[in-house]
Amino acid sequence: MPKPINQSRSGAPVLDPSAIKALAVDLDGTSLLPDNSMGERTVRCLRRLISGGIQVILCTGRAIEASRRYYDAAGAEGPMVFFNGAEVAEVPKVALISSNLMGLDVVDFGIDLARSMDAHFQIFLPPGGGAVGGESGWDRLLIDRPRPEAEMYRGHTGITPEVCDLKKAIAAPGVTGCVKAMFIAESALLEEIRQKMTGRFGGGIYTARSFPTFLEIMNAGVSKGEGLKTVMKLRGLKPEELIAFGDEENDLPMFAAAGFSAAPSSAKEKVRQAADFVFGPNAEEGLAAFLEELFSIRYPPNQGLSPPNRCP
Repeated sequence: MPKPINQSRSGAPVLDPSAIKALAVDLDGTSLLPDNSMGERTVRCLRRLISGGIQVILCTGRAIEASRRYYDAAGAEGPMVFFNGAEVAEVPKVALISSNLMGLDVVDFGIDLARSMDAHFQIFLPPGGGAVGGESGWDRLLIDRPRPEAEMYRGHTGITPEVCDLKKAIAAPGVTGCVKAMFIAESALLEEIRQKMTGRFGGGIYTARSFPTFLEIMNAGVSKGEGLKTVMKLRGLKPEELIAFGDEENDLPMFAAAGFSAAPSSAKEKVRQAADFVFGPNAEEGLAAFLEELFSIRYPPNQGLSPPNRCP
């Protein structure tokens, strides 16, 4: 396996591994392999760190349901950040702690825009009206009609969408807001859509590119940074006790909330420039290599892994 790059930018703060109590870890493009699995080395590394008292906090744009296989594989528990911060929830027994729902007028405009531009559009609605403080079910993923993009997303996340009239869905009794809306299309079309959405709603919405073909729309004030701040307060963590790991523009607010930040060499250039440290690419499990070196992790010869060896 390749050694981590461990390049630090000029003026980066001095990192004392013994002072670190938690890791805020993005999934896609950072801790996952290109096939969306969590590699054996990464699973082993995260488990070792957790057993040694380091808290692992997933901070992802994914839904709670689409993240379950990863936090289960690593054995990570407690409050975590989902939907780019639109939801903070306790896992593995799912209890919604906080949510920031987007207005249905934004969703209505998005539906019209997608239909006029022949673009795939999907929305997540919270279960039970989005009440916090109790055990909750999975958020509902809704689409207007089956399209190849929906099948791609199902393969990417494991979530099967409900097909329905989105206009009727958001007008149903008890629906008060939307967790997240998403357009899936080629990059040029997504930028055109982003301009139309921000031109209509301005600072009333938050947009993020979490994947090359994904444009996510959430309520103003939503970000991984705000979600992470909530989690840090719940866990009693100070910024200087935490390292944030990410690769996309939606990870930058998380970098700002943490005391230290790190990105894979495969990350967007803007993200690499913002990170305190750069490590090997996600395709080569660079995160695990970086953490093993940082925390001086050594494994006994022929040490096996508890199942599952690889998170699919």
